[in-house]
Amino acid sequence: MKNDSTKASLVGERYEVEVGPVAHGGHCIARHEGRVLFVRHTLPGERVVAEVTEGDEGSRFLRADAVEVLQASPDRVPAPCPFSGPGRCGGCDWQHAAPGAQRRLKVEVLTEQLERLAGLAPQEAGWDGTVEPAPGDKVPRGEVPAWRTRVQYAVDAQGRAGLRRHRSHDVEPVDHCLIAAPGVSELGIEKRTWPQTAAVEAIAASGSSDRQVIITPAPGGRLPLVELDRPVSLARVDDNGGVHRVHGRGFVRERAAGRTWRVGAGGFWQVHPKAADLLVDAVLDGLDPREGETALDLYCGVGLFAGALAERVGERGAVLGIESGKRAAEDARHNLADLERVRIEHGKVEAVLPRTGITEADLVVLDPPRAGAGRQTVQRLTALGARRIAYVACDPAALARDLKYFGESGYRPVSLRAFDLFPMTHHMECVAVLEPAAKGA
Repeated sequence: MKNDSTKASLVGERYEVEVGPVAHGGHCIARHEGRVLFVRHTLPGERVVAEVTEGDEGSRFLRADAVEVLQASPDRVPAPCPFSGPGRCGGCDWQHAAPGAQRRLKVEVLTEQLERLAGLAPQEAGWDGTVEPAPGDKVPRGEVPAWRTRVQYAVDAQGRAGLRRHRSHDVEPVDHCLIAAPGVSELGIEKRTWPQTAAVEAIAASGSSDRQVIITPAPGGRLPLVELDRPVSLARVDDNGGVHRVHGRGFVRERAAGRTWRVGAGGFWQVHPKAADLLVDAVLDGLDPREGETALDLYCGVGLFAGALAERVGERGAVLGIESGKRAAEDARHNLADLERVRIEHGKVEAVLPRTGITEADLVVLDPPRAGAGRQTVQRLTALGARRIAYVACDPAALARDLKYFGESGYRPVSLRAFDLFPMTHHMECVAVLEPAAKGA
């Protein structure tokens, strides 16, 4: 957002506004005297008093919080979390919305992103227009599913654990996070103080009883004595961002797709306990792997999709996984060591894929970071002539942009599923399956 220091700040100004549609990012759009406001803590159709949190007289748009609700949406509920609300914890976007309404908001966001960035109507993307809840997450109004198996707590100057406020480094101390999985809550992170500590990450594996705590000391700080309510493995983050085992295992064990997965300290694993199996099933259903086929698993993490594909393509098939994280690539090799038809390469996809010499593949699955794969990688993938490509996306804008690039390179989506794997937040997970456009011509 443009911010001209010579213009008067509007932070703290209050405007009475009619709230319009939801926008990507956990806020809704309103207007005041022609200027756009992105307003949090409100819902479409409401009339609210919005207090500006960012912006000045020269800004193209303003950010604001709804500090008073004059006319409420029928979808509004009292926020179950005592730490949510204007100026408070920034972890959840939709505590004030009924669970079904949250999914409808995500439908609206995904629909808008597809149309604006990819030029695709839902039916053209093969999407039925729903965002599916994970099993067990369909809770009544006013209730919150406890789903988050990995929670990154920030620590304030007094050593209190909490969560960051929205678009801020300030810490909101909490005594309980409602969306934290039971395995995280039982550690009691919020009950004790953390001297000389910048952050504490708590991990509760959903596939085993493994619990791990990763501590980031404050600059110049020493590792505190850790005594928690449950046995845990302990690791610390060094000044360069490296993660080192202090005691216990240097990994947790997860269970998905019929296998046990080693996930090293700081490594990526889906935070919702049902996510890994849901996404694997969606990918396999979409790709329909066949005996003897060759497949690529890009941004493969600890090898989840590579392992599932290898089981389907059989001993006559082959799977190549590419992962940029050194520890994750090592974990993937360990996890899939029994499958000789799987090879894992370490490095960035855009650098490693050309080096492999691979010029064709039957199937591709990619699960890129939030920024997406990008035009260059998409062009390289479509040149392989795969009969199907599965794209796993955690950001609808990146998905839509990349779908446009796929379209320019001759691939079209034939199915799209969206999953609400981050209840109470604006995030969602999608799986798009693409085929060569000529196939459907």
